Amino acid sequence: MKYLRGLPSEKGALDLSQPVRAVERALDILLCFNHDELALSLTQIADRVGMNKSTVHRLLGTLESKHFIHRSKTTGLYHLSFRFVEMASLVLQDVDLRRWAQPYLQRLSAECGETVDLAVLDGAYVIYLQVVESPQRVKLAAAVGQRLPAFCTASGKAFLAYLPDDRVSKILSEGLTKYTDYTQVSLAEVYEDLRITGERGFAISEQEYENDINAVAAPILNTDGTPVAVIAVAGPSYRLPRERLMTLGQSIRATTDVIAREMGLATLSAFVSNTVATGNAR
Repeated sequence: MKYLRGLPSEKGALDLSQPVRAVERALDILLCFNHDELALSLTQIADRVGMNKSTVHRLLGTLESKHFIHRSKTTGLYHLSFRFVEMASLVLQDVDLRRWAQPYLQRLSAECGETVDLAVLDGAYVIYLQVVESPQRVKLAAAVGQRLPAFCTASGKAFLAYLPDDRVSKILSEGLTKYTDYTQVSLAEVYEDLRITGERGFAISEQEYENDINAVAAPILNTDGTPVAVIAVAGPSYRLPRERLMTLGQSIRATTDVIAREMGLATLSAFVSNTVATGNAR
């Protein structure tokens, strides 16, 4: 807190009103960004917060050094940065998420007899926050905290199908690794798969990331159609053929619709989608 040293009050003590005001102004800057304005110029930010450009520039520099703000080298515009993705993951792992998600995951697992998990998007990957394991002897279970590529997993595709085009493009530009003989590594095929996913409301993955493992997933959408999190069912391919995946997809989608409606996720989803948005996808 070096900037405190130059702010003595008339009595010789530190005047805490200035640092507090600086924090308030920094928060005002962060709150300038929203779904409609993901990127802003220095002038736009200064106008919105009612501060001079030099002050805003200094605050943006501090926020950028702490990875809350990122300035594009090509456009010069400012974006919210990936630090919010990390913080959003912490929020989503908090007790509130577990409280509302767990009963739905358990109910789905009991109904279908397979592993059910909850995941969020982290850059070009999905990260699993909660897992309810299948009661069957032969089962698949992702570990809490595990990160898998988004483009070839049901959970990831359920995210990508509902994100803006530029975000999908950004994620897919990081590369498409062929994990199995069934992995789609053609951009045309991936985009077509995402189009179909968006139309039917859920994604499927048939041995695309791991041999003999199939999965189906549907997103929890906020009020503007942005995905907040994804619920997936995964298991051995012999127990989850295409016909069953299609049936389970409808069940998962019905569940995610209920969650979005009952839990009132507008505030949480806006926070998550804004922070994850800087990954930039379809």
